[in-house]
Amino acid sequence: MGFNIWAIENPENSLEWMVYLTDKYLNMFLEGTWLTLYIAVLGTLLGFVLGYVVGIIQDLKINQGDNFIKKILIKTLKIIASVYVEIFRDTPMIVQAMIIYYGIRQMGVNMTPIVAGIIVTVLNTGAYMAETVRGGIGSIDQGQREGAWAMGMSPMKTMLYIVLPQAFKNIIPEMANTFLTNLKMTSVLNVIAVQELFMAAKTVGGNYYKYFESYLVIAAIYFVLCFVFNKLFKLIEKRMKGKNDYTLAVEYMDNE
Repeated sequence: MGFNIWAIENPENSLEWMVYLTDKYLNMFLEGTWLTLYIAVLGTLLGFVLGYVVGIIQDLKINQGDNFIKKILIKTLKIIASVYVEIFRDTPMIVQAMIIYYGIRQMGVNMTPIVAGIIVTVLNTGAYMAETVRGGIGSIDQGQREGAWAMGMSPMKTMLYIVLPQAFKNIIPEMANTFLTNLKMTSVLNVIAVQELFMAAKTVGGNYYKYFESYLVIAAIYFVLCFVFNKLFKLIEKRMKGKNDYTLAVEYMDNE
């Protein structure tokens, strides 16, 4: 179904071509938009979980009282986490997509482009979020940990109940930025034949050799998506900060 009120028989300029292509290939643009959102949302959420785990591993401390096996285990995990982060932060996502998709298929695993695209997004997001989580954990005052330990809490409980909740609140803005980045970076997945929004524009533009107009259409879609989600994340961030007009109890008592 097209926009009947916008129907144009013989488009003559770029604006008319944009309307014509949108009208004729609306379903293709919508499917591309849906797939872009699907990969960006799922990739960001799973990548955030992965980044949280890697960030915690990077923050692990080796104490003098730890036994030999524990020291070796922590050291090995920290090395693996560090290598993973460096590899995925220092290589382009488009190259990662090609290596993962074609590399896994060469091993005899029949993986679809969508699954490969999600895996790439998760691994890429996890690497960046790991550094963010590590920074968020480091921003929490060491005195809070020491106070929790003095009360008898184990390092693991201190991390779960004291440090991580505060770190999570601090890294929400970066998580929002990562999602918006993923929303746009899914366009590189067209190299492994993922039928996302950019691939849809490329296909539509090739039908009439109107690439400029086709890419303008998806530019508008990307802009609307990013604008809406940016406003939504700012609203969530504001809600989580809470009110900033509290009245201290001592001030209230003084007034009495």
